[in-house]
Amino acid sequence: MANQVEKLNTIAIADIEKVNTLTDDNIEKINTLNFEGTAYTVATGGTITTDGSYKVHTFNSSGTFTITTLGTDAVVQYLIIAGGGAGGSVEGGGAGAGGYRTAAGMGVSATSYAVVVGGGGAGHSYPPSAQGNNGSDSSFNSITSAGGGGGGRQSYAGSDGGSGGGGTQYGGPFAGGSGNTPSVSPSQGNDGGDGAPGYNTSPYASGGGGGAGAAAANATSASVPTAGGAGKASSITGASVTRAGGGGGSKRSAGGGAGGSGGGGAGAQGTATAGTVNTGGGGGGAGYPSAVSGAGGSGVVIIRYLFQAA
Repeated sequence: MANQVEKLNTIAIADIEKVNTLTDDNIEKINTLNFEGTAYTVATGGTITTDGSYKVHTFNSSGTFTITTLGTDAVVQYLIIAGGGAGGSVEGGGAGAGGYRTAAGMGVSATSYAVVVGGGGAGHSYPPSAQGNNGSDSSFNSITSAGGGGGGRQSYAGSDGGSGGGGTQYGGPFAGGSGNTPSVSPSQGNDGGDGAPGYNTSPYASGGGGGAGAAAANATSASVPTAGGAGKASSITGASVTRAGGGGGSKRSAGGGAGGSGGGGAGAQGTATAGTVNTGGGGGGAGYPSAVSGAGGSGVVIIRYLFQAA
């Protein structure tokens, strides 16, 4: 139980070394109130905010998380999201969201930890050489989230990643990438949608990219590209925020799949929408002509810990 005594004769407990010759380690109660001398964590790094009795460190770019005082509980909660992939161009599939990993109770020490925030995959224009670019990994304290898979393009499937990129119909159909492969372990997201069935059936609808909360649907009609998979909500900062949505697919005519909730970019015939920065959202796929795929959104790392009595 945390210390229930805040002051003694107007002096803060932290400023009192002894009471009647006894140190705080030898005092259990004062007038029935717990007096345990509980230590709380103090740390630096990132943008620091407060949520009740918790400190929250948000890293929107790479940096260092340094624990200068280690609390009695010696644990933190984390959310690590990698950069989203870029959509494919030329009837390109939507890109997969960056890998999404979160947990409480991670043991830590009084030391410095490197925090890596992955960038989103760069979008590209026609003619591309292959699929959209994958996003980059994010990491903290040996936990790594994988970059999102790039969207497929003409005659290419979507790439695997934290969440998989969407597949294409032209010359196929081609499947969406996977967010559940042996190279991405444990699972950090969901699969991209497949391109529409049939071979070279205009206007060549593609699948959306997978999101952290849901896979993208497969395209079932050559005229209807699918939306990106939904992202996943977290309240680690004190408010519920959805991140890591997949990018929407495209086709060779007006209209594209919507971006998944949580920062996924929409697909389009021309210039697709990028994933939102610091959400790990996947970029939208782009259709021919003048196809410019959406870049992936950069990732984010958030760390939370108790800094005073709850």
